[in-house]
Amino acid sequence: MKNKNFKTIAALRALVLTAFISLAFSSCSTDENISEDTTASKLSIKQTFDEINRAPAPGNTSIAGIAVGAGFNELVSALVYVDSELNTGLVNLFANGTEQYTVFAPTDQAFQNLYAALNVDSITDLPAPLVRDVLLYHVTEGRRAANSVVPKRGTREITTLLGSSFSVTPTGSINAIGNTANITTANISASNGIIHVIDTVILPIN
Repeated sequence: MKNKNFKTIAALRALVLTAFISLAFSSCSTDENISEDTTASKLSIKQTFDEINRAPAPGNTSIAGIAVGAGFNELVSALVYVDSELNTGLVNLFANGTEQYTVFAPTDQAFQNLYAALNVDSITDLPAPLVRDVLLYHVTEGRRAANSVVPKRGTREITTLLGSSFSVTPTGSINAIGNTANITTANISASNGIIHVIDTVILPIN
């Protein structure tokens, strides 16, 4: 297992070197079930961010319920995987928890791009502790709408549940420790938080 972990981490680090290549073929869209416009250009996304003044009202469906219903199959599979292997309780946290969280949710295509870069077939081919850390790197505490995530100028640091942070630019670009991503859809309101869709799995390594 140690050898597998070493090889996986080395592969993830190699992915950093090919981040620009990965981004070139990363999809900027989500499942058809998401009602928000996921084909907006960066300019339109920035205009949307600038127009947002407050967080949307809580929805009726949990973060986990939205993820399942909107077709975030790979993200859900990753949560189920670490729960079954490490008993993390993440599925229950996002399905039934009352605390508020903000999730930066990668699309299925974002996960597929990661698998291709690492030459694996699915999330279960990666060590569960590593997958857990990647998942926690996509979540921050509190109900943070786009206006409290995307700055009007400069950058804004977002501290994640992993304890490390990433920065966000005025155009909704995320500069993570290991690579970059873009927010393609903002402010999907859940009963226990907010989801922002991103086009790349962000990595908590350097």
